[in-house]
Amino acid sequence: MLFLDFDHLAIKYDVMVRLLSTLCILLLCVFVSAQEKPTIYIDIPTDKKPWNHIAWNASPSQFQFAIVTDRTGGHRPGVFPMGIQKLNLLQPEFVMSVGDLIEGYTKDTVQLNTEWKEFMSFIAPLEAPFFYVPGNHDITNEVMEAKWKELFGVSYYHFVYKDVLFLCLNSEDNLRGAGRGTIGDTQFEYIKKTLKENAGVKWTLVFMHQPLWIQEDTQRWKDVEALLQGRDHNVFAGHYHRYWKTERNNGKYIALATTGGGSPLRGKAYGEFDHVVWATMTEEGPILANLFLDGIWDEDVVTEELVDLVRNRPFPLQIEPIYLENPSPGEMTAQVKATNSSDTQMHVALTGYVHDHLFYELEQTEFVVAPNNVATFDLKMNNPGQTPLSNMSAFTVRADITYAFEAQPNVQFASDLNYQPFERYRLKKLAGLTVDGDLKDWNDAEWTAVDHWQGSPFDYDGPADGSLAFATAYDEDYFYVAVLLTDNDLVVAEDASYWDQDGLVIGLDARPKHQSAYNHGEGRGRDWIAYLRTFKSQNPVYEEARLPAKVTSVVKRTPTGASLEVAFSMDYIEKIGGANWSTVRLGLGYYDHDAGDDAATTHFWYPAWNTDADVPGSGMLFRE
Repeated sequence: MLFLDFDHLAIKYDVMVRLLSTLCILLLCVFVSAQEKPTIYIDIPTDKKPWNHIAWNASPSQFQFAIVTDRTGGHRPGVFPMGIQKLNLLQPEFVMSVGDLIEGYTKDTVQLNTEWKEFMSFIAPLEAPFFYVPGNHDITNEVMEAKWKELFGVSYYHFVYKDVLFLCLNSEDNLRGAGRGTIGDTQFEYIKKTLKENAGVKWTLVFMHQPLWIQEDTQRWKDVEALLQGRDHNVFAGHYHRYWKTERNNGKYIALATTGGGSPLRGKAYGEFDHVVWATMTEEGPILANLFLDGIWDEDVVTEELVDLVRNRPFPLQIEPIYLENPSPGEMTAQVKATNSSDTQMHVALTGYVHDHLFYELEQTEFVVAPNNVATFDLKMNNPGQTPLSNMSAFTVRADITYAFEAQPNVQFASDLNYQPFERYRLKKLAGLTVDGDLKDWNDAEWTAVDHWQGSPFDYDGPADGSLAFATAYDEDYFYVAVLLTDNDLVVAEDASYWDQDGLVIGLDARPKHQSAYNHGEGRGRDWIAYLRTFKSQNPVYEEARLPAKVTSVVKRTPTGASLEVAFSMDYIEKIGGANWSTVRLGLGYYDHDAGDDAATTHFWYPAWNTDADVPGSGMLFRE
């Protein structure tokens, strides 16, 4: 009999084993005891053994659990339940979460009950325990907070499992919403007491929704970090729907991507993917594997270095917008610029798609840009039917980018670049404008009709159902937008969500043209103003207190709809664009809800900046 254990190897052969070996009969029996160093009995009669070693990868203190991340914030049906099915195949000991489990953002208890019932149905098939952590979609107001406590008792708590402290926190404890998470005084005292009482644990794992380490005005979070600094720990969060790992404060801080939440899903270079995290707890800390729906990656799937290369810089290829005086030109030329700001070669491959009105040609379609260099060439366009620019849709060029590294795998990512030439819109200086909702002051203005709409044809009955025109102007004190709205069913609901009733949305980016033209919706409230104005009598503007500058607006109801005047302070525009500002970028749209319709129709001058249909440079106004 061959006897093996972790401390020594003793070999004993008896006569029976020798006889059996001559007959080529092999008996393999493996028994692992519950002791710290298990004894393994193996009946192998040869000197050579079919294994590398017998240092068994097992320990009473080792265990495995899983983490799921954001399901909502624009959920995609079916993804989260699929993740639960995959977890049942993997059989973790338990599952952690980081919040945003329901869409929420409502005080309607019927809606809340429906959403929580739906989520519980997703969890019901899970064979492992599931630990709830709140996100801003789960707790946004007092009604939702009360519902959480009704269902789960507390919004922050802890437990210890195999000498590991699991600290589940509530980053929403002041009900301030997205991007404004906090740890309040009461919760901090709980954390301080918990950490003191569990000072001897071998590891601490913290779970919360918003990554407070990158936010400002988080109240006591920095104090929490100070308490964590002296112990081995990891922090997990969600919220931004993008993965990145940061090493700070003597720990690893990881913001997770999505398990069904809204995402462009541009891949690991952007940290945008659906995943669950598989964590194996060892004596040296957790080993993490990111389980994609199409594969498995370790915790370095996106590091700070890759974030800096891919996400913290503009997309490396841009087509320069052009603005033409001729509203129906024949021949046009734009410049394509490929910028490689890395220390390795950048390979670019371009693919064009057919357009209804334009024939276009790229001077180069495959090329290499040297490290820290820029390549430029022309895009030539021919408009044989001389279609007016205002009636022209965008065309798309796909750009595939590859960074070729020597000491690590290549990084590949792609983007569809929407492009169209624009008519040059003038921003006139007008005198005598007053913000009173009456458009009689706008007789000398140039009006632009917004006749593009999206939605079901069953929900739209024509121009009387929903249409608008707008004009712009400026003077020494303000930049003005006037809107004449036609809507035969103006939906106003004082207690409902801003998004469930009619409303006008205005985007204003006053930064210089080279910056504002490529605004894809990032930096809202910091770099540009997003202004949503409903027709409610009380608090008609969405999150008005959080706007970066005061915006004045007045609505006047008309027999066919309404007229609106909106004024943005010139002090703000000069602060952002400089005293000699020459352009502003304007986005304008209308959400039209009608009683009895299944969904709203949307009426946008150009596609919204934060959508895939955004056309860089659209809505640019040139100061006269």
